[in-house]
Amino acid sequence: MITQLVINWQQSHGRHQLPWQQDVTPYKVLVSELMLQQTQVATVIPYFQRWMQIFPTVQALAAAPEDEVMRLWQGLGYYARARNLQKAARFITQLGEFPATLEALLQVPGVGRYTAGAIMSFAYQQHGPIVDGNVRRLYCRLFALEGVPNTPALEKQLWAKAEQLTPQHQEPHADCRAFAQGLLDLGATVCKPRQPLCEQCPLASHCQALAQHRISDFPNAKPKKIVPVKEGHFLLVRKAQQVLLVKRPGAGIWPALWCLPQPAQAPLNAELVGEFSHQFTHYKLQAKVWSAEVSMAEAEQAWIDAANLADFGLPAPVRVYLEALLEA
Repeated sequence: MITQLVINWQQSHGRHQLPWQQDVTPYKVLVSELMLQQTQVATVIPYFQRWMQIFPTVQALAAAPEDEVMRLWQGLGYYARARNLQKAARFITQLGEFPATLEALLQVPGVGRYTAGAIMSFAYQQHGPIVDGNVRRLYCRLFALEGVPNTPALEKQLWAKAEQLTPQHQEPHADCRAFAQGLLDLGATVCKPRQPLCEQCPLASHCQALAQHRISDFPNAKPKKIVPVKEGHFLLVRKAQQVLLVKRPGAGIWPALWCLPQPAQAPLNAELVGEFSHQFTHYKLQAKVWSAEVSMAEAEQAWIDAANLADFGLPAPVRVYLEALLEA
């Protein structure tokens, strides 16, 4: 009953014009799903379109230079997703074909339970259970599931519901793609975090939270955490109108991106010439930029000016700072 209601609603009221919904392929689904992690649909659309123009196939992505991959990703944040996407492309290219079962997809680097289910549902029209933030909120309200999000006990209940409700492709009137998209669309446009549109929800008569007048209680609130502030130091090394950049290591924050040199501590007798801040998931970076005369010894470094800034993949806050500096 619930499954068919979601399918019917999506076919009539859901989203059908998103770029990754056109001429669907497993590769398009993989790219879109990794981009959509922690990022809004409206933000992802232009990035996805550019990505598919430059890397139209999984083989093209597998063969691409890492710098080009990171340059196209800059601004989306959570850069490990870009590296995971290329690792997945190389794995699939070496495999010789795109995996077509849940079990095989879960062997692909960077592909977890949700992404594997999304590929099965959207690309193959097969049984592919999904649970993301939107689905978690929808199921918690629909079944009045108690528990803090992302805790093992609640996740076990959510995935059990997903397995139960997700249609098998051989069932009559089954539309695995419409069901998965319907869950996401309902969460994004109807069962919203705040001010949900319960009167427009096709599942309202089945919603236990609504029946109990407890919509705002679900999902249960996470305990509030104090976000620590960490100080970071960066060097501004200039030569005429150019600035020195170094390539960051493959681990830590902003992996494999180009950035201002970053010493472990503030340099002695240096002049403070700028500041910027950036909010990461677990802490806030308060950055100080110091004028320096000499460069650090780095394996990869480059002098850049405003004209070729776009050719390098930079962390968003560093790019904003440098654009203002070089164009002044």
